[in-house]
Amino acid sequence: MELTLYTRSGCHLCDEMKTVITRLRQRRSFVLSEVDVSTDLSLERRYGRDIPVLLLDGVEVARHRIHEGDLWQMLAP
Repeated sequence: MELTLYTRSGCHLCDEMKTVITRLRQRRSFVLSEVDVSTDLSLERRYGRDIPVLLLDGVEVARHRIHEGDLWQMLAP
């Protein structure tokens, strides 16, 4: 499984989502890629300030917030 987190520096919601992901990473195995939308004009246009955005295997599963229990179920084998 691969998670992709679209984020940017100084985003408090991004930091909250990263905390949830970090806690789960201690109990589940997955690949995590973080992408700073401010470094790519097309991503900046697509997401703007509508971040964080979390993708699981290329499919969007959350915007702004995710509950740890919900992400745990999504990552279940």
